[in-house]
Amino acid sequence: MKSRNPFSRVAFFIALAVTATLFTAGTSWQQDEKGLKDYYKDYFPIGTAVSPRVLSGPEAKLIIQHFNSITAENAMKMGPIHPEPDRYYWQDADAIAAFAQANGMKMRGHTLCWHNQTPAWFFKDAEGKTVSREVLLSRLKEHITTVVSRFKGKIYAWDVVNEAVDDNESKGMRESEFLKIIGEDYIAKAFEYAHAADPSAKLFYNDYNTENPGKRERIYQLVKKLKDAGVPIHGVGLQAHWNISGPSEQEIARSIERFQSLGLDVQITELDVSVYPSESGRRDKRPDEADQFTSEMEQKQVELYKNAFKVLRDHRQAITGVTFWNVSDKSSWLDNFPVRGRKNYPLLFDQNLLPKKAYWEVVKF
Repeated sequence: MKSRNPFSRVAFFIALAVTATLFTAGTSWQQDEKGLKDYYKDYFPIGTAVSPRVLSGPEAKLIIQHFNSITAENAMKMGPIHPEPDRYYWQDADAIAAFAQANGMKMRGHTLCWHNQTPAWFFKDAEGKTVSREVLLSRLKEHITTVVSRFKGKIYAWDVVNEAVDDNESKGMRESEFLKIIGEDYIAKAFEYAHAADPSAKLFYNDYNTENPGKRERIYQLVKKLKDAGVPIHGVGLQAHWNISGPSEQEIARSIERFQSLGLDVQITELDVSVYPSESGRRDKRPDEADQFTSEMEQKQVELYKNAFKVLRDHRQAITGVTFWNVSDKSSWLDNFPVRGRKNYPLLFDQNLLPKKAYWEVVKF
């Protein structure tokens, strides 16, 4: 059932009031210091992923100072926004969109179709049996149309399909319920539904490990196939969940250039740099593991951020946005993932919301 409620005017005015309060409380703090967005104003928008929790207080000040684009970290994913067949939960998504409007920020939508965080009901009928291709396509269309229409004109770009390519080369496409029930054309259908709901929005395919040559090529072939078929796809999102071991400047550049060659926009959509090497699979923290951000970790992180942003600046004609995944080390999705009980320090601002050494290397050019 589609919600008939318009985008919340109340949410907008609340966000406006919060913003006014923040500026009243810290006007000199805001005006005296440049932010990331100011250093990169001639390059590309600088964004961050947010939850409603960070839209007030010191974190909101930091966001307003440093970023001119935001993304809802979780509030617009299928599960949180459409938990039941006949119910949409708009409150958190509305609050984030209102904050963006009140502060003159661009906003990216994340994400319309993803194998993860999709509510179980989406794939089942009233008797608990798997639905048909036709039913699932109908549900997908209704969901995308409702969500995109609500934020039409407020969100300039959507991650339409997220992580549809498997890491395993032998599998190719990820064996999601969408693939099993509908077939590979669920991806094209999702883009078509989103474009019909908001023809002015930029539509992206979004994925991780795009610096891996094999996965990069599989994503390239998928996107090329969509573009050649006339599907309304406008860009590719490189998630950029990197770590202090890599990727190299050359690997980042190759990924950007490969997708740019298709005439598509390229965005860095979920940037962070873990201070731990990449690990596959969840595990518990070992007793001898300390949650210390060591000087060695710090220097490696500094170098990766410094080198990566040099590549991004060098490819400014292709890059139409860079978004960090979370605001500061105070709270990151990498805390407890993939190691339960382990703190991570992947961003440019520390737990006290102060710029780290990596920050100064990113803005010093």
